[in-house]
Amino acid sequence: MARAFISIGSNIDPETNVRNAILRLTETARVKAISTVYRTEPIGPPGQPPFYNCVVELETDLPPRDLKFRLLRRLESEMGRTRGTDKFAARTIDLDLILYDELVTTSADLTLPDPDILSRPFLVIALHELSPELVLPGSGVRISDVMPAPPRTGMKLLEKYTERIRKEVRHG
Repeated sequence: MARAFISIGSNIDPETNVRNAILRLTETARVKAISTVYRTEPIGPPGQPPFYNCVVELETDLPPRDLKFRLLRRLESEMGRTRGTDKFAARTIDLDLILYDELVTTSADLTLPDPDILSRPFLVIALHELSPELVLPGSGVRISDVMPAPPRTGMKLLEKYTERIRKEVRHG
C-alpha cells in the first residue's frame, strides 16, 4: 500500500463539492486522515468566489499515474469539472496528487512532490497537520521547518464543517 496526499479544492458550491469528493474517495481508497478545511482567497484574477481547500491522506494500491488519471481525473469529470485554458478558472472540484510515498518524478503531466506545496500556505499547513514529521522527497525540506513561514492571510479555518465531514467518513 502506498501513502498518498491529495489536495482538494472547490469554489463552485464548495461546501457540497469538497464533502462529496472526500466521500467519493472513500469508495475507492482508504482515507486515513482529513486536514482541516480552509476557506481561502482565489489565486489569479479578482472577482472569483473563495475556495474551500484541504488535504486528504490516502492508502492506495494504485500506482501514481493511475491514481491521478484514472481515479482523480475521473472523479473530477463525474463531479462536473471542465478543464480549459484558464488555469485559474472557477471549478466544481480540483483533485491533485501532491505526494506519493517517497517518489520524486518530473514529467509533462506528473510532477511529485507537487511544486506548489511550499508556495501555498494551505498545503503546508494541511500537510503539517496530517504529518508533522514529513520530509518532502528529493529536497530534504521538513514540513515542520517551513510551517511557521507561510502567511495565513486570507485563510479561515472551517472547523465545524471539517468535523462534520470527519464524522461522516468515520461512520460512513
